Order: sequence, then structure tokens, then C-alpha cells
Amino acid sequence: MNKKIMVKDVFFDLDHTLWDFDKNSMLAFKRVFKKFKINIEFDAFLKIYEPINLEYWKKYREDKVSKENLRRGRLIDSFNFFDLIYTTEKIDKIADAYIQELPNDNHLFEGALEILDYLTLKYKLHIITNGFEEVQYKKLKNSGIVHFFSTVTTSEEVGVKKPNSKVFLTALKKANSIPEESVMIGDSLEADILGANNIGMQTIFYNYRNESISKEIKSIDSLIEIKNYL
Repeated sequence: MNKKIMVKDVFFDLDHTLWDFDKNSMLAFKRVFKKFKINIEFDAFLKIYEPINLEYWKKYREDKVSKENLRRGRLIDSFNFFDLIYTTEKIDKIADAYIQELPNDNHLFEGALEILDYLTLKYKLHIITNGFEEVQYKKLKNSGIVHFFSTVTTSEEVGVKKPNSKVFLTALKKANSIPEESVMIGDSLEADILGANNIGMQTIFYNYRNESISKEIKSIDSLIEIKNYL
């Protein structure tokens, strides 16, 4: 049994941590492809799109691309692989349709509801997310988990993105908490774990991708394993 962490407030990332982004994104893209009559083998598209999307999000966190360039670029680069060239106007329409469709499917990771039910009896729960503000609240509401969280902090409201310490400090202030009494749980080593560690928060890394990590990092392979620490 792992040593229990002594905290009062538990902060979660949303996408890829509680909310099954890849599954929900796939379902959204299926409807978008049908609407725009995009003739690409769907599984082949996702295989190309998903690493491109992750790379654009990394650039977005580092302020190397804008929100608009992220939305456009990940589609343009993916379509280019299949020799499909669309006008900027059509790319924007596809991107907007995808964002509108994204919160309409709300699959959560296995164990998400069980662990939230367990934690909410013992701690105050919060969300810290880099996701776009206009869809994150819809995801929380539509997936039926919004009531678990006392506060929600988005990078857009703060003006910078995780791992910038300002995001975590803003979330702590909203929660009326301090780093030593808080733990951050997320799937990104850079954005969630290192970012929170830098201001003195404790962390639990959701390592569902089975990344190679230091033994010093508290980690879980499934959400229900959070019970080992909290």
C-alpha cells in the first residue's frame, strides 16, 4: 500500500484524465466527416491526426501557436497527409463544427465516477484545465460531473497555460487553499505534474499511456488507484 497523502483539496485535469478525449473526439469527427463529405478512411485519419494534435497542443502551451492556429493547423497538416487541400474558410468551418460536436459525447475514463464519489466525501474537488473555456464547462455539465467540483480554473481565464505557475496559483486562490494542502492529478508530466510541483503542490500522475517515468513520481495506471494515495 502506498503512503497516504495528507491534503484538503484535490485538483484534476479534465481532458485525458477524467474525460475520455480520444473516444469523444473520434465520435465528433465521425459526424463532422459525414456533414462535410470528407472522403478519408477514418481510422487512418485518426492515426495521423492524434500525434499532430498533441504536438500542436504542446506548441499552444508554449505560446508558439495561437488558439486559431492550433484549430486550423492540426486539420491542415492532417489533411495534407492525404493530399486533401481545403480553403481556409472551409478549414474554419470544419474546425468550428468539430468544437461544437465535441461536448455532445461525454464518455469518461473507467472508474471516474467511482473515484469522484469516493473523494468528494473526504476532500474539496477542483478542475484546472488548458482546454478551451467555451467547451470545458459543457463537457463537465454534459458528462454529469460538474456538481463534484467547487471551482473550475481554465487557462483562458488566467491568460497563460499550464505549466505556468500563475494557473495553479489562481486555482489555489479560488479554492482558498495552499500548495502544501493540495494535490494535482493529471495525465501530462509537463503541464500537470511539473507545473504543480514547481509551486509546491503534491501530484499524482495518471500514466494510462504507460510512459517511462522517474520512480520518484507518484503515479497510477487507472483512476481507481487514487485510493492508494487519498
